[in-house]
Amino acid sequence: MAMNRRTRRHLQRQGEVTADGAPSGRRERRQASSVSPSSERAGPAQFVGEVRSELRKVIWPTRSELVNYSVVVFVTIVVLTAMIAGFDWVLGEAVLRLFDVN
Repeated sequence: MAMNRRTRRHLQRQGEVTADGAPSGRRERRQASSVSPSSERAGPAQFVGEVRSELRKVIWPTRSELVNYSVVVFVTIVVLTAMIAGFDWVLGEAVLRLFDVN
């Protein structure tokens, strides 16, 4: 099995392969976590606090990035709409001529 150094080291730490990279034949089954989820629910204040802390971790785009992304999306929508409309018109004309409806 071809693998890079990082993958081999990771698998060695897990006990999946030996030092030379050969499968170890030893596979340990991980037991399901014996820790049961807490039966207590978070209150509204704790929930809002956790949401705010997670939103602080988000890397928000700058204004110029947002404008660029919006332009790319708009142009893509226009191009794909034109392509689909063109295919629809061509195939519609082909079916009409095939059955000699005109």
